[in-house]
Amino acid sequence: MAEVKDFTKYIKKLQRRNGKGKDEDDNPFAALNDDYAWDSDDDALDSDEDYESVGPSYQEKIRNHRIAVFIRTVVIIAIAALLVGALYVSWRDKHFTEANIISSVKLTDASGAKALNLGGNILTYSKDGMSCLDGEGQQLWNQTYQMQNPTVHTCKNVVAVGDYNGHNIYVANTSGTLGEIDTNLPIRDFCVASQGVVAAVLDDKTVTWIYLFDASGNTLASFKTTMQDSGYPTDISISPSGELVCVSYLKADSGKIKTSVAFFNFGEVGQNLSGNYASGYEYPDVVVPYVQFMNNSKIFAVADDRIMFFSGKEIPTSQTESLTGDEEIRSVFYSESHVGIVFMNNTDQGAYRLQIYGETGALETTIYFDTEYVDVLFENDQIVVYGENEYILYDMKGTEKFSGNFDRAVKVMIPTTVRSKFLLVTEKAIETLELK
Repeated sequence: MAEVKDFTKYIKKLQRRNGKGKDEDDNPFAALNDDYAWDSDDDALDSDEDYESVGPSYQEKIRNHRIAVFIRTVVIIAIAALLVGALYVSWRDKHFTEANIISSVKLTDASGAKALNLGGNILTYSKDGMSCLDGEGQQLWNQTYQMQNPTVHTCKNVVAVGDYNGHNIYVANTSGTLGEIDTNLPIRDFCVASQGVVAAVLDDKTVTWIYLFDASGNTLASFKTTMQDSGYPTDISISPSGELVCVSYLKADSGKIKTSVAFFNFGEVGQNLSGNYASGYEYPDVVVPYVQFMNNSKIFAVADDRIMFFSGKEIPTSQTESLTGDEEIRSVFYSESHVGIVFMNNTDQGAYRLQIYGETGALETTIYFDTEYVDVLFENDQIVVYGENEYILYDMKGTEKFSGNFDRAVKVMIPTTVRSKFLLVTEKAIETLELK
């Protein structure tokens, strides 16, 4: 687009220079019909004064347009962010006023079976076998076995079931069975990773072995422990990736007890470490009966007088400790991001005290309650404390959002992808509870 100039002033100057009067000046364009003597020097001298640009240049218009578009875009994004933030806060802080059972599916052959959450589905198990059901009560798979006292461990959507002093561990996920492991030695403890790798503590009279098996029963790694060297393994945990193993050893030393928490790396880094030993920490006069991976890089341990947190995907290091003194720890619950410790409280504030820690070990929330609970859930930015007959819902700050009673005794309460809906497994049915 060409730059526009105003020629009327230039023509008027021509008129004045050639002696034209006022009348002719009223029609400056008439001067174009006359012959004039042009003076290039005068033209050059007067050019700055007479040739005035009308409006911005093309480049200026483009620049102004881009600035305007940028400002409009920033304003729109800011408004959208404010709206999304307001909706999130409203969703997060919503308090519920009523609860309804919106659907119910009858269960068959569930009498006497225990139930738990397996990746949002329902695992039922007993001495005779286990099966997986979806929320509609449809059986996804079934595995039979014979055990005196089956013990179940899960990791995300994978489950392993074995029997103390037995020789077999069955592994499955929500899609179906993955395999059976024959340990050949009596089982003392075991745990499972998210892809089906099992770490098992096996008794061999004077030696205790720790084996890693894949879901089909193939041996991946093994190492032995003795009371004289490392001590007796009191608990074991494996990372979801299956590469790190944490073992708590109890040992008598000069008439006193001490615990060692050791980490073994079976990934690429561990291949260059002697005996796959990555790191370890000793705790004199302390018993550590519980160790657990929260995720691939965060681990916690519970002792008789403290809670310890560790961090590291390859070589874990001690992160922080919280002393509990002589207080009785009643239960431990965890998710990928939080750990909940329930203490006996017995005060006017409540019979129990739930202390919730983040993955770094910082105490985030304390909740007092009286509910005779069976489980504590951390899901959808909510905390659920429930027992067979009642439940309480809190936000992550500990503010109560709803409390209610169940019509029938509940075995397990399972969060769904919708934060206001839960699956309830009773003796005879699977019910869907909706909060409003």
